[in-house]
Amino acid sequence: MTRGPFDVWAPLPERLRLSVAGETLEMTKGDDGWWAPAEPVPTGADVDYGYLVGDDDTPRPDPRSRRQPAGVHELSRTFDPASYVWNDLTWTGRQLAGSVIYELHVGTFTPEGTFDAALEKLGHLREIGVDLVELMPVNAFNGTHNWGYDGVGWFAVHEQYGGPEGYQRFVDGCHAAGLGVIQDVVYNHLGPSGNYLPLFAPYLKSGANTWGDFLNLDGPGSEEVRRYILDNVRMWLSDYHVDGLRLDAVHALNDAGHQHLLEEMAVMVDALSAHQRRPLTLIAESDLNDTRLVRPREAGGYGLHAQWSDDFHHAVHVALTGETEGYYADFAPLSALAKVCERGFFHDGTWSSFRGRTHGFPVDLRSMPAWRLVVCSQNHDQIGNRARGDRITEVLDDDQLACAALLTLCGPFTPMLFMGEEWAASTPFQFFTSHPEPELGTATAEGRIAEFERMGWDPAVVPDPQDPETFHRSKLDWSEATGGRHARILDVYRRLAALRREHESLTDPSFAAVGCTADEQTRVFTMRRDELTVVVNFGEAAATVETAAATLLFETGAGVTLDAGRLSLPPHAGALVGP
Repeated sequence: MTRGPFDVWAPLPERLRLSVAGETLEMTKGDDGWWAPAEPVPTGADVDYGYLVGDDDTPRPDPRSRRQPAGVHELSRTFDPASYVWNDLTWTGRQLAGSVIYELHVGTFTPEGTFDAALEKLGHLREIGVDLVELMPVNAFNGTHNWGYDGVGWFAVHEQYGGPEGYQRFVDGCHAAGLGVIQDVVYNHLGPSGNYLPLFAPYLKSGANTWGDFLNLDGPGSEEVRRYILDNVRMWLSDYHVDGLRLDAVHALNDAGHQHLLEEMAVMVDALSAHQRRPLTLIAESDLNDTRLVRPREAGGYGLHAQWSDDFHHAVHVALTGETEGYYADFAPLSALAKVCERGFFHDGTWSSFRGRTHGFPVDLRSMPAWRLVVCSQNHDQIGNRARGDRITEVLDDDQLACAALLTLCGPFTPMLFMGEEWAASTPFQFFTSHPEPELGTATAEGRIAEFERMGWDPAVVPDPQDPETFHRSKLDWSEATGGRHARILDVYRRLAALRREHESLTDPSFAAVGCTADEQTRVFTMRRDELTVVVNFGEAAATVETAAATLLFETGAGVTLDAGRLSLPPHAGALVGP
């Protein structure tokens, strides 16, 4: 059914009025809970409007608002996405298989913190082999800066980044540069400030996850709530030409309906992909270690296309840093990294000491391609959710950082880089908020400290999320990339990008083509990728490995030699060898 631009689903209130262009108009309610204006509405571009719920004379934003120019508590503004003239009519998309993802936060990626400023860096991303740019959430939230997971205006684009028009320019520019765009979206909760949805309809239900109240996905009125989410998915992929979505923490979606929302989403997106004749990708962030998410629907799965695998990060992090606090404890043996690379997950039905129970399910290695698992050595969570938001750059030497890149980019999975890691950025990525409400700022800071206690980190070093300097410290310093260790690490990423393009073995998605060894005494790790082999010396002493390889394709630094079947590696060094 076609709805008018000011129609709104609001079965809860008995009265609803439309405040538009300085006028107040009555609305009429249909049997389906949708309201429509009872009289003609003033038209024109950039019309400000809101809804007076019941006898309240304070206008509330549209639940489907496309713009919130004055913030999430103020009037909505109309926006016509069809007014933008796209230049990507020949764009055929980017498939996830074989691709490299680059995750960035728009507000800290450049000094300006805008979509237009980010466009100026696309050449840099192409040089390091990036295929898909993944943006942390950009929908409207309260305040000026935030990670984005406190969003409440799911259909609106944050104004400080450039608003919806800036977003369209960014996606169009990425496509012109040969880069796809993945948008991080949050459907498991709403932010703590500016959520007026409960005034209109039963968007929420009893119960809560870690971050907020459950969305009503399976109770009375849930059909319209699900449609609200599915229409938002369609908006990104159609109105903004986005190539895929990263679905935040899908394990926190509470849905006992006959068809899980994720499966319904996958069905819709696959149909849209067929119509648009380009790949459209859904990537789930999940803590479940369960490939049912990405198993095809014909095989009883939900039919999503990929999911994050934190186990790879944990295994690489522990092998390089030796850190074993909290959830890192189970990954202490080097064999954990070997298992992850060969079998996808470390916890695949094994005991998790951090959770105090068995966790995960085995990967069907015969049928599932390895590219369905998205992995990294750093990301926004694994940096920003540390007490100080510190990167591994602080504790690893150059060879170790190069080894992290080698394992990530030459492993069997879909690699994802986090902004700045490619030049060993010295800037942290800390958790920052700008809640105007003091009580929310205090609650956020106290919640962070309580969260870190389980990891054994010192709460005294946790920066105040509300301090503007926490945000400013997290902005990348692009001047670093041209000198010293930063330039050396950047060269590593460029070289590895070239090797991924040159050698088919490095993008082979078959688990059968992967074989690993892990020597707990010498701390030498090997990973076979068809005819190529990755070798990393995690130890503190030089090591020699016998190999049939004849060519040294890549080395992390000076001192790595290959001579007559003997590969010599200094401490912390790594290499890629082949025929």
